[in-house]
Amino acid sequence: MIMLIKTDSRLHIPMYFFLSNLAFVDINYSSSISPNMLVSLLTERKSIGFAACAIQMFVFVICGSTECLLLAVMAFDRYVAICHPLRYSVIMSGKICVGLAAISYFLGIFYAVLHTTLSFSLSFCGSNLINHYYCDIPPILQLSCSDTHTNETVIFVQVSINCIGTTVTILFSYASILTTILKIRSTQSRRKAFSTCSSHLIVVSLFYGMIFFMYLRPSSTYSLEQDKVASLFYTVMMPMLNPMIYALRNQEVKCAFQRMIRKSVLAKWKSRTIEAL
Repeated sequence: MIMLIKTDSRLHIPMYFFLSNLAFVDINYSSSISPNMLVSLLTERKSIGFAACAIQMFVFVICGSTECLLLAVMAFDRYVAICHPLRYSVIMSGKICVGLAAISYFLGIFYAVLHTTLSFSLSFCGSNLINHYYCDIPPILQLSCSDTHTNETVIFVQVSINCIGTTVTILFSYASILTTILKIRSTQSRRKAFSTCSSHLIVVSLFYGMIFFMYLRPSSTYSLEQDKVASLFYTVMMPMLNPMIYALRNQEVKCAFQRMIRKSVLAKWKSRTIEAL
């Protein structure tokens, strides 16, 4: 997806700029967790070093927080494109797009530093068995013999602010988009407007559904076994599904992919022709 957006000039618009950033985050998301998890499942080596565990949590929090913010920014981009098309190029200029992406990464790094520092400054004097597939915050807190009330409060506050803030942005954006689309008289134009938003809506629904389920439940309903299954979905399945959802449901991406394939085949055919001559 990143290569496709970079090489095809027709995709050099804000929507695909943010999509390439989302793809970059997804690569780091799955790369920070899947390799070690697969090694643990397929071999006898089921341990992870203290520093490696901290790094894994750090990258995981960066990617999770940044993805939340990028999805909200992408919803705002669709809102401007559909509700204010004449001012789209002014509102979503190159500098604004880079600035929004930079803010998303900056806040992701800030949250990662906060949670990793708080988690690994605790005392660990009991079991060192992590009942999870990777170094997530809740199972690490369960291993600590220190008081984790502050950590749990920070998690709840940060996730609430991050997720609820971005959710409000997304809901406002799509409420405005829906209102604008329903006013469009042309059925074809209405269908095109819906198609540009449907992929993003599917991704948002899946990702935020898992986040709210994982981190904003009452402690009385907390189940680590359920969280292990849910975490596999949004750390392994979602990064794999995102490019497929955006590619299969987006006509511009499909056309760009076909053009790239044709260019690749044509380039190979020309090189073989030159060699034969």
